[in-house]
Amino acid sequence: MPRRLLQLPLIVLALCLTLPVLALALSWLQFDAVSAQVLGQMLQTVLPEYTGTSIVLCLSVAAGVALVGMLTASAVTLFDFPGRRHFEWALLLPLAMPAYVVAYAYTDFLQFSGPLQVWLREAFGLRGRVFPEIRNTPGAVWVFTFSLYPYVYLLVRTALAERASQLMEAARLLGAPLGRRIREVALPLARPAVAAGVALALMETLADFGVASYFGIQTFTAGIYKAWLVMDNRIAAAQLATVLLVIVALLLWLEHRAQQRMRFAALRGQRAGSAEAQPALLSGARVALAWVVCGLPILAGFVLPVGFMLRPLVGGWDELPWHMFVQWSLNSVWLAGITMVLAAALALLLAFAVRTQPGPLTRGVTQLASLGYAVPGAVVVVGLLLPVGWVQATWPESSLGYWVTATVLGIVWAYLVRFTAVALQSVQSGYA
Repeated sequence: MPRRLLQLPLIVLALCLTLPVLALALSWLQFDAVSAQVLGQMLQTVLPEYTGTSIVLCLSVAAGVALVGMLTASAVTLFDFPGRRHFEWALLLPLAMPAYVVAYAYTDFLQFSGPLQVWLREAFGLRGRVFPEIRNTPGAVWVFTFSLYPYVYLLVRTALAERASQLMEAARLLGAPLGRRIREVALPLARPAVAAGVALALMETLADFGVASYFGIQTFTAGIYKAWLVMDNRIAAAQLATVLLVIVALLLWLEHRAQQRMRFAALRGQRAGSAEAQPALLSGARVALAWVVCGLPILAGFVLPVGFMLRPLVGGWDELPWHMFVQWSLNSVWLAGITMVLAAALALLLAFAVRTQPGPLTRGVTQLASLGYAVPGAVVVVGLLLPVGWVQATWPESSLGYWVTATVLGIVWAYLVRFTAVALQSVQSGYA
């Protein structure tokens, strides 16, 4: 009984994070003839294409972020070369660029009427399209890969630095060559972190609407928005979102199983007496290769998109509303700071509860708290407003609607529903 009482705050906390998701699931109780007609039409026409495109996109992005994240994390953790310290933090810069902004920047610069193709046609007398169209599935894979690889990079870098260093040093002292140490020590230890990072990247990909809409890609999320905005049926959109949640739940279960099978004991208490692992020193052509491995993701995910967006502003800086930019920046930093602190605190509480009180209940509510990350932001808002509207209709004198819709409480709540999973995956990867 006392243990159940200790789990009660955890359940309440998880329910607050899963309330929009539960509201979406309960939308099936409002299933009517109109919703059935909308879903039936979509199932016979566009949903198979949406599902197939989403599967291809997710598989490609998973392979891309795993490869780029693993290579970059291994380069800055296992090797020493000039500029390594700068690359360690610079490789996180693409996280500052939303994927849809990167998509806009690449399209504006590389499209048929963009400055690059116009210049090439004028300079070399070329005709027609010089580059293939970027607004397609391969282009979306490129954008997502170089926008989302930092999820894998950050978790793998932490795993290699905290867990692999001592074992790598022990293998070196035993005479194992570098290639064997990486293959048999570093890579197996990094697999849980790779799985966690790929899961985060895939949830971000599944929840995306900006890139898919702008590139004209028919994904499952596009179907949700079409049911909501084009067909004007919010219930059907919520029901489609629950199907997406089932897919994400399966993804989380597979990721959890992978971490269970890849747990390696690390005697952390003995680290103080262990020999400190030294990164392998690179020289010559290997330094250039390390620069390419670390520099290409930064170039593709941050430097080029920023340059593409700044190009039209050259000569027009005075026309920009700088005073508004300052206010917008302060608002963004304030909201981000509040969400960051709360998400980190919630993730620590949830992960600690799973660690100290393992069981189906704690694991279940923790996994439920991670589902919101895969739901499109606008759908999270719908899921948030559904119970608020029900409360207002039941108790008209309640001020809950005001606090959720007229203050930052609703925004922060929606942010926590979506982004607590990011902090939770990072903390759980450290516990793995």
